Amino acid sequence: MLIAVASKDGKEINQHFGHAERFLIYEVENGEVRLVDEKKVDRYCSYDPEHPLRGHLLRDIGTALAGCRAVVTAQMGEHPRSELEQLGIEPFTLCGPIHFTLVEVAKIL
Repeated sequence: MLIAVASKDGKEINQHFGHAERFLIYEVENGEVRLVDEKKVDRYCSYDPEHPLRGHLLRDIGTALAGCRAVVTAQMGEHPRSELEQLGIEPFTLCGPIHFTLVEVAKIL
């Protein structure tokens, strides 16, 4: 299964969903974790007076994460969480080493 991660350094889950400018996409299978892609996105937490609710950014992020079963970030607001759930992407807010954490998340999914 594919799981997206917000990470500043590619080692730890340590970034807020809204601050991410990229999501690392990992394939998790049988306890093995492998980086398979990187999706660049516009930051959700940005100011745009023309679009104060930033719905277009959430849609674009959702499109970038299509095919992922879950997304794991250090923090996430209720609005993005709800939007991701509607897209069938399960949101998790956790911190820790990417590989270990994704193995544990995969056990839940």
